[in-house]
Amino acid sequence: MDVMQEEIEKTLKALRAGGTILYPTDTIWGIGCDATNQKAVDRIYQIKRRIEDKSLLVLVDSHERILQYVEKVNPLIFDLVSNYDKPLTVIYENAKNVAKGVAAQDNTIGIRIVQDEFCRELIRQFGKAIVSTSANISGSPAALWFQQISPEIKKSVDYVVNLHHHEIRKMKPSRIIKAKSNGDFEIIRD
Repeated sequence: MDVMQEEIEKTLKALRAGGTILYPTDTIWGIGCDATNQKAVDRIYQIKRRIEDKSLLVLVDSHERILQYVEKVNPLIFDLVSNYDKPLTVIYENAKNVAKGVAAQDNTIGIRIVQDEFCRELIRQFGKAIVSTSANISGSPAALWFQQISPEIKKSVDYVVNLHHHEIRKMKPSRIIKAKSNGDFEIIRD
């Protein structure tokens, strides 16, 4: 078994047990959990010391998976996402099937189809969306690579993915757009 598959299996074990993970994404390192598990989502808020009215984004592996968490998506938005070559988080209306605190108070949800091979395969094998929030205490700068993550965060999660620890990847948070039901969108973060 290769190293990546071993890490996927260890990470799946933590996720299926309702645990939290620290993992590399296609943008920055993230803290994650099963987006449908309320206790795990509550634990992420505790780890980050984040106020609960601030929503969390989720990662999925495909367009089809988005439809598990959103009532409907305008095909124009799927076309936009398919043709975008950088990490893009889309805020969709009418979230469903996620734990309280994942969707915003207006019932919108931020979803990104992940590009990273490890994340995409992890989500595919898990069969559900995974929360992704920056690996820092709320209000502190986001860690761009593993060595910048505070020891407190590393000790707080149930499993730390053992990949890319010594790589300095010049990553940054994704672009964020808010999708309208008519197919229009608004840029939230460029």
